[in-house]
Formats: sequence, structure tokens, C-alpha cells
Amino acid sequence: MANTIKVDIVSAEEEVWSGEGTMVFAPAEMGEMGIAPNHSPLLTRLKPGEIRVQQESGEEQFFFISGGILEVQGHVVTVLSDTALRAADLDESAALEAQRRAEQAMSDRSTEMDLAKAKAELVQAAAQLRAIQKLRSKGRA
Repeated sequence: MANTIKVDIVSAEEEVWSGEGTMVFAPAEMGEMGIAPNHSPLLTRLKPGEIRVQQESGEEQFFFISGGILEVQGHVVTVLSDTALRAADLDESAALEAQRRAEQAMSDRSTEMDLAKAKAELVQAAAQLRAIQKLRSKGRA
């Protein structure tokens, strides 16, 4: 039996996925990082993007997160995010519409707070679209 690590991916509303993996890839603020079994304890912020969990069977699980926190403790990796979706649940047309709305809001902004919110929404929509394109190129979407 190969060494595995327990992975929990949780959104604000629900547990999205829980299972075992041999490797976890996540979009940390300073770049993509990989977590293997027996990784040292870690707490880091995540940016919007794709979480990938490789399983013992060779299969991979794909998720989109809107950003959040990744914690490694012992043999457990926990991803906490406001929004976390299985790759199969990503909606390209909704992401394109969100991107269009964010771009419009950036040009129509009335305050600095509006601009910051629009930029954050644009980053999230762009990350969703990149995840969709990446999955499509791998034949998963």
C-alpha cells in the first residue's frame, strides 16, 4: 500500500470532498505547491485556482476554489475556501458572464471599494475559466 494523506476540501456551505490522496497540488499565493504524505506542518493562503488530488489508483480529482487557506497537520490536508466546486460542476457560461460583469463594474465603479470588489470578482472568474480550459485540454470537461 502506498503512502497516502487524508484530504478534506470544505466550502463555506459544505464539505465538498473527503478522501485519500498520494499527492495534493494547490495554488498557494507564492505559486503552485505540492503536498505529499509526511509533509511538514504548514498553514498558507491560497489564491483562486485549481486543487488537484492524485489518488492511489492513478485517478485525479479536480476542484476549483475561490481562494482560502490550506493546512497540513500530520497526515491530513485541509482546504478551507468560501467557494469550492468539483470540476464537473464548473459552468463556463456562468464564469464568462461573471467575468463580463466584473469588467463592466470596474469601468463603472463609483468608489475604491467597488473597484477592489470588481477586481476580486474578475480574478475569480479568470481562474475558473483557466481551470475549465485546463480540464478540457486533459479531456476531463
